[in-house]
Amino acid sequence: MTSRYERMKMQRRMQRRIRLVVEERRIAFGADPRATESAADVEETVEIPPRAGPAAAPAAVGRVAVRSA
Repeated sequence: MTSRYERMKMQRRMQRRIRLVVEERRIAFGADPRATESAADVEETVEIPPRAGPAAAPAAVGRVAVRSA
C-alpha cells in the first residue's frame, strides 16, 4: 500500500511524462503550440457521401437467411 505522499508523487511524475509526450508530438507534427486551432483537425468528423447507381446497396454483412424446419 502506498502513502498519500507517494501517490501524489507518482501522479505528478505521470503528469510530467504526459506533458512531455504531448510536446514531443506537437514538435513532430510541426504544430505551433501557441496556435489555438490547427489547420487540419484530426478529430473532426467527416461525412462520407453515399454511392450512386445499382452498386449503391451494400450487401448485409454477417446476415444469413435462416429457414425454419
